[in-house]
Amino acid sequence: MSLFVLRGALSRRQTLVLGMAGLVVFLGVWWGLAELFSEQKPVIEGFESRLPSTFEEQERGPIDRDSLAVADSIAFANAKSFVKVYPLLPPPQRVFASYPSLLKDDALAPNTWRSIWLNIQGYFWAVLICVPLGFLIGLLPLFRGLFSKQVDALRYLPLTALTGLFIIWFGIEDQMKIAFLAFGIIVYLLPVVVQRIDEVESVYLQTVYTLGATNWQIIKSVYFPAVMSKLMDDIRVLTAISWTYIIIAELLNRQGGIGSLIYIKARQGQLEKVFAILIVIILIGFVQDRIFAYFDKRLFPHKHFKTTREGLKETEYGILTILGAILVLIFQKALWPAAESWMGSLLLVVVLASVVIILYGEFKLRRVHAL
Repeated sequence: MSLFVLRGALSRRQTLVLGMAGLVVFLGVWWGLAELFSEQKPVIEGFESRLPSTFEEQERGPIDRDSLAVADSIAFANAKSFVKVYPLLPPPQRVFASYPSLLKDDALAPNTWRSIWLNIQGYFWAVLICVPLGFLIGLLPLFRGLFSKQVDALRYLPLTALTGLFIIWFGIEDQMKIAFLAFGIIVYLLPVVVQRIDEVESVYLQTVYTLGATNWQIIKSVYFPAVMSKLMDDIRVLTAISWTYIIIAELLNRQGGIGSLIYIKARQGQLEKVFAILIVIILIGFVQDRIFAYFDKRLFPHKHFKTTREGLKETEYGILTILGAILVLIFQKALWPAAESWMGSLLLVVVLASVVIILYGEFKLRRVHAL
């Protein structure tokens, strides 16, 4: 098949080969730009590249900066050896070589987990608020008339300008960061819930009306599955937005987290570590997207399978148990922080047992597919 056919499909082998080639091209362009913007820095013993500050002038008296510049020029001219520096863009090899230092000296792993946990809590609170509120506004004309315009207007709020209000309302600890992240997701997710309700096809509604279903049965059997199955795709799209707000929130009170770490490394001029942290964020976003895609396939199998398959129930129960355990942990930390130690251990056992159930379900699915 020609690779230039409009909307042509690639085979699995072509996808693999072209993906690897694209990665090589990307790294080559990155390395070339880094070398293009590199500079030769002279190695001068005792040379201080930092100019004296005004505080030093107050202690030592007036400093002749012109004389310093001339002395520096002479020292540069007499330099015998040079070292290559990358003031604008570090090359790929330096970026990947910075990970051992990030892990050992800068606590990359704990900071990353801190940001991931903030992200998870923000997502849970946003979904818990948006789904019931969105169903009220989308289904009942009273609430639609009262609040639909305000919900649509939320999308135009400049969220970064609201950080001062969140500090006033929630302080500067993690509660503020979680609330800011949840609000940032709510602004986009709530109008989408209402929109997804409007998109439910009338043929399904007419069918259940014909069967004599009550309003609650219609919501449970038609609206909720249809909306949530589409909402999973919208949540996947919001992954990138959520990480943007995490970085903003962690800059407000730098108590740890990947956002705080990347800010500190940028201020220190350690560009290779900045790029290394950015790669970590990209990888986390990719993994989150894959997890949401997996949840979508197992919680809403009607979108991907035409018939019921053995093993789907086990995977569904396992996923729902894990989500329930996370929800319990979030509420426990908010309402009963004293029980964090033993509650965390108990929920860890529950999560591990759920993972075993999911693996058993996947085994059954693969076995049936193989047969």
